[in-house]
Amino acid sequence: MSREILMLVDALAREKNVAREVIFEALESALAFAMKKRFKEDADIRVLIDRNLGKYEGFRRWLVVPDEDGLQEPDRQELLSEAKEIDSNINVGGYIEEPLDPVEFGRISAQTAKQAILQKIRDAEKEQILNDFLEKNDKILSGMIKRIDKGDALIDIGKIEARLPRSEMIPKENLRMGDRVRALFLRVENNIRGKQVILSRTSPDFIKYLFENEVPEIEQGLLEIKAAARDPGIRAKVAIIAYDKRIDPIGTCVGMRGLRVTAVRNELGGEQVDIVLWSEDPAQFVVSALSPANVISIIVDEDSHSMDVVVDDENLPKAIGSKGQNVRLASDLTGWKINIITSEESLNRHQIERRSLRDDFIKKLEIDEFIVDKLIDEGFTGIEEIAYIPLQELLDINGFDENIVNELRSKARNSLLTEAIVKEENLEIESELLHINGVSKDMVLKLSERKIFTKNDLAELDAIELSEISGLNTDEAADIIISARAHWFE
Repeated sequence: MSREILMLVDALAREKNVAREVIFEALESALAFAMKKRFKEDADIRVLIDRNLGKYEGFRRWLVVPDEDGLQEPDRQELLSEAKEIDSNINVGGYIEEPLDPVEFGRISAQTAKQAILQKIRDAEKEQILNDFLEKNDKILSGMIKRIDKGDALIDIGKIEARLPRSEMIPKENLRMGDRVRALFLRVENNIRGKQVILSRTSPDFIKYLFENEVPEIEQGLLEIKAAARDPGIRAKVAIIAYDKRIDPIGTCVGMRGLRVTAVRNELGGEQVDIVLWSEDPAQFVVSALSPANVISIIVDEDSHSMDVVVDDENLPKAIGSKGQNVRLASDLTGWKINIITSEESLNRHQIERRSLRDDFIKKLEIDEFIVDKLIDEGFTGIEEIAYIPLQELLDINGFDENIVNELRSKARNSLLTEAIVKEENLEIESELLHINGVSKDMVLKLSERKIFTKNDLAELDAIELSEISGLNTDEAADIIISARAHWFE
């Protein structure tokens, strides 16, 4: 019997070109299935075959669970207190096992054993093929559509069958059985049929790798596509940088008579491609990304990670684009929120901000309008700057002497101290937020500035809003929101 098992394992391993371990596991499953037939209840059976001798043992086992949980599956579980009487060293999550009499190998249903073994072998073969495929690390794959399944295209790429979901196809793209298709490797997905390769033709990375294939200078490291943004099938923007000053990055990507960019466009169903220069300077990058519009000026707000971009009336339609497409793609490409405004809107906004700042200075510093206008003209935007800027910078302002400067700094610091005391008092009053895991004292101060004082106030935010207020990432913010909402469900 033991010798028969070893011979069977070796023969199948050679015939199917799979590891002996795979065959052993399949046999263990078949033997366990045969032993399970002895029981009317849903027993948990484990079989272990000695890899060297071919002998095997069978066990019925029960999972040890906490007493307070009770037995959810009585045929497969044992309470911890009762399991301790059998094995004093057992813990929750362990197993109590009872040896079973072996079954004769020849009495196992031949068909059941064969199916179990062959299925295990097929799974192992698929796994090996998939691993070989992943080791190649191919980014763009090409294959023929075998069939269409619920709108998705199943594509034969060698020994692998990949899926191109309808959501990852370029809109209005009409793919049919027998068509050859190129697509980006997106991920490996688990489903009821096992692991499956998922492809995409809409991902921004797809256009990046298409350019890599068409532009040798990218593969050689002389150029790099730093970012890409797409409205699939309609328009795309790619940001390029050259590491060799002798190379024109845009011209190189366009190619002679536009051959290179045309090849990419044809693969994308005629998608318009804007190639722009990448820059380390975020403002300069945004200016390039908004091409073909010409920009007059930019106001950068680091705190909100946004920019107000000023354009004239003639360039306004170009900057925004059809249905906001140009500004949306520029925002996706640069990672900055972009607000397009006209020169007139910029002037009105500047006047409103100046009036607000002027009123704030007059109220908090109790100084005359002449001094306030001087401060604003010199670029001061907050009380903190006046309180802590080097003394000489204030003295350098025309018309300011030591008396004026000292009085200004003293009033600014007193104003900041008063604000801090008020905030601390508000914090003490509304301290229930501090009991929420992850909420700091500094965060409570930021929340109070937005009129968020209670758990209910906080619970009504979403993760993105809290992230913008607190500076946390969205996952951390989401955890805090969930904690704030917990009392709703108690």
